[in-house]
Amino acid sequence: MTGKDATTLLREMIRIRIAEETVAKYYPEQEMRTPTHFSIGQEAVSVGVCQALEPTDAAYSGHRCHGEYLAKGGSLLGMFAELYGRVDGCCKGRGGSVHLNAPDVGLIASSAILGETIAAAVGSAWAFKMDGSKRIGVTFFGDGVTEEGIMHECLNFASVLQVPVLFVCGNNGLSTNTPLSVRQPKGHQIWKWAAGYGIPSNHVDGNDVFAVYEAATRAVEHVRSGKGPFFLEAAYFRARVHVGFETDEMKNYVFRSKEVVEAGLARDPIALASKKLIADGTCTAAEIEEWKAASVRETEDVVAAAKASPYPSPDELLVGTY
Repeated sequence: MTGKDATTLLREMIRIRIAEETVAKYYPEQEMRTPTHFSIGQEAVSVGVCQALEPTDAAYSGHRCHGEYLAKGGSLLGMFAELYGRVDGCCKGRGGSVHLNAPDVGLIASSAILGETIAAAVGSAWAFKMDGSKRIGVTFFGDGVTEEGIMHECLNFASVLQVPVLFVCGNNGLSTNTPLSVRQPKGHQIWKWAAGYGIPSNHVDGNDVFAVYEAATRAVEHVRSGKGPFFLEAAYFRARVHVGFETDEMKNYVFRSKEVVEAGLARDPIALASKKLIADGTCTAAEIEEWKAASVRETEDVVAAAKASPYPSPDELLVGTY
């Protein structure tokens, strides 16, 4: 990986983090009338995988979709205007936080219906194979979705027909607030499930954007070369509550101890990547601070533009419905 590539990974993570922190800043104003599922702490998974993809690859996300949307190239204005319910939103203000999409750059759809977009990604990838295309399908989902029946149906279907699809499990260890330890057998490892369907798989540290990028690059090469599906699991720490901008402390939750939270936050992907790149001389601390400041300026400008965007007209209420 060149220094330019490495700094791109860090800058993209910073941009996503600043965007979401800005959402958290303005959300209490009650002008964003949509539930929000933050991906703070998950940036390395979104950026590491999306940087290994082509714009034409068809990616699908779930309810925690801000990171994938921006990492795949989605418009920042499109995201904020959508959260504010305005016409400049990526869904014209009708979808809200969990329905971000940017088909022009390959983020086809996001949905809060668990498992729905896994089937859509497999379907897209199967179409690519039938068309003889080199495009691949990619589906992002959480560890909770692996317990849905559709997950296993899709793994089996993709394996039997050698569908060019990459399954990306962002494992934060929680299904809403229920830990993995009480949901699955002791010692169980999600990524090894794929082997039962004859699908090669890998596990990577989801806090290390460089490790994720390298693992994703290898996985994408496997899928695109016609060798069939691949399953990649990346473990990370969810820094905020399941839905909303608050931290555990702000919500006074007790399902994660203070020690667990502190240990998780100590593995922050942006802090780890910054430390590595400063240590090897790729960039300086001052440059990183300027990247953060530039992202703040960009995002604040976008917030102003989103708030100035009009609301959808009632005359178009039924446009796009079925």
